[in-house]
Parts: sequence; structure tokens; C-alpha cells
Amino acid sequence: QVQLVESGGGLVQAGGSLRLSCAASGIIFRINVLAWYRQAPGKQRELVALIANGGSTNYADSVKGRFTISRDNAKNTVYLQMNSLKPEDTAVYYCNTNIPPIWGQGTQVTVSS
Repeated sequence: QVQLVESGGGLVQAGGSLRLSCAASGIIFRINVLAWYRQAPGKQRELVALIANGGSTNYADSVKGRFTISRDNAKNTVYLQMNSLKPEDTAVYYCNTNIPPIWGQGTQVTVSS
């Protein structure tokens, strides 16, 4: 079964940290470009970070220096380490692959001020 399952979201105070995980099954994980997106209430889904199959990364300007994306091909898992969280980081976070193009169910991150 092809699926992505996110975990690690929750409620945290501003300045705190969370680590999101996304476990993949049913895909050839190592060839995929993996990405984290987020969607806040009333806003469009936006790209947060991506990591290519070779390991190169790209980040939204709003999270540069605070978030780190990484992958473990042996565990078919992609991670998003989020530090120095701000209330504006509050959103549902989704992971995404490109081969095939699928989405996880999302995990809620809420940052209180």
C-alpha cells in the first residue's frame, strides 16, 4: 500500500522545538524528492522545505536557519526539525513525494505566544 504517515506534531510554546517524521511505504523511497508543506487556516498550502534524492535541500525564506529537513533512506523516513518556533508557524504540516505524487494525512503544529 502506497502511503505517507506523518507524526510528531503538537502544541508548543514560542521558542520551542518539534521534530516531525514522515514514514513512507509502497514507494521507492531513495529516488524521491521529499518535501514538507504547511497550510494555515484561510491560507494556501506552501512549501516549507525539500530534500532531493542526492541530499541537497531548499527552504522557504520564512524558516531558513530554524528548520532542518533530513532523510533516512534505510528507514524510508523524512524528518523536519523545527527550532525557534513562532506563532506564525502554526499550521497543518504535510509531507509529499513526487514518484508517485502523494500526500500524507497531515499533522497539526500549534505554537502559542
